Amino acid sequence: MTRVPFEATVDDGVARWTAPRRLVWVSLAAAAWAFGYAAYRAYYGLGGTVGMFGVPASDTAWRQINLVAAALITGVAALPIMALPLWRSRWPRRVLLAVAWVITVACIGHAFINDILRIMSLAGLHEIQYPGGFWLSIDRRAADLQDLFLNETWFLIEGLLWGALASIVLGPTTARRWWLASVTVAVGGATVVGLLSAFGILGRVVVG
Repeated sequence: MTRVPFEATVDDGVARWTAPRRLVWVSLAAAAWAFGYAAYRAYYGLGGTVGMFGVPASDTAWRQINLVAAALITGVAALPIMALPLWRSRWPRRVLLAVAWVITVACIGHAFINDILRIMSLAGLHEIQYPGGFWLSIDRRAADLQDLFLNETWFLIEGLLWGALASIVLGPTTARRWWLASVTVAVGGATVVGLLSAFGILGRVVVG
């Protein structure tokens, strides 16, 4: 595994390291994309109602779920920026590559599974199951469209951005080919398992 091509400059005898421009820009994109989704969830957590696709049984529970999600996603937004100075060090880089693998597989797998289910729901071929008692009423078509074009689009792009980060760090090496191959296999496996679960062939697996 090669080192990230950080640029070294010396100022008054002190070496300073600068991350490659591509790594910086993709890190900023991943952070901004995640922060935008965190703001969207915070909007509902603070009582926003525009775009609501149903009436929750408990407004408090709905707001709490979204505030927790907003806080977690804000942490995800900070991660690529915090990671920038760590990519050049051997062991932190290995940990970050593992984190990138998990995020890439989880986000892209989540998007693939739910995109397929939402499209089938819109076509009348599958009925999405919602938590019992959580919604008083729900517009299924609006929920399908919002999830398809907003939520799952966010998951897909965030996963691709983290995949791009790992690809930049690994460079044109055998390690990158193995990393991408393992991600592809894992996403395919997760998608199959998620769909089989959604159709009741396997036991319950949380995919939404």
